[in-house]
Amino acid sequence: MTVKVPRGGRVLFIGDSITDAGRDKSRENHLGSGYAMMAAAWFTAANPEHHATFLNRGVSGDRVRDLVRRWESDCLELGPDVVSILIGINDTWRRYSDGEATPIDEFERDYRRMLVSVREELDADLVLVEPFLIPVNEDQQAWRADLGPKVDVIRRLAREFGASCLAVESDFIRPGVPTSVWTDDGVHLTQAGHALLAQRWLSVVLPG
Repeated sequence: MTVKVPRGGRVLFIGDSITDAGRDKSRENHLGSGYAMMAAAWFTAANPEHHATFLNRGVSGDRVRDLVRRWESDCLELGPDVVSILIGINDTWRRYSDGEATPIDEFERDYRRMLVSVREELDADLVLVEPFLIPVNEDQQAWRADLGPKVDVIRRLAREFGASCLAVESDFIRPGVPTSVWTDDGVHLTQAGHALLAQRWLSVVLPG
């Protein structure tokens, strides 16, 4: 399912460190150095007459519970026409690094709360980017037991709310291509990884 950015529309990228990508939080319109910046730049270069505005509100380390707490100020008050969400990998990572699991019912409750507010208060179009894992060691393979059900929740919510659901993990798993091309730790992306994610995002987000 594709999403159309209206002429002069506002697009919001929001999520965790993959979206944050080192953005300067003292500058309202700073997009960081990752896929959000790349996607915005390519969209604008291809459609300079469209006059779309792009905002980044990624925050490194966020879980879905953190994102829902700042949803009012970092999403609703900005009035975007398109909301692109990438969240969830930290909910899995913390279980294995710190023993802080996010129960699946809590994950779904908080994620649903954000989508309901978008529909009721903004009527914006939604892009839900599935959290992904590019394992760099055997230990990370075990993370799929936790991450898989959370991805299933996002897919189900995407259908329920009529959102575009963007699955990208398989794009990073390629025979003969080392994972180091895309990531150093299985989660955070290299510049090539961000570029690939930006390309995939632009395949579902088009000028309206």
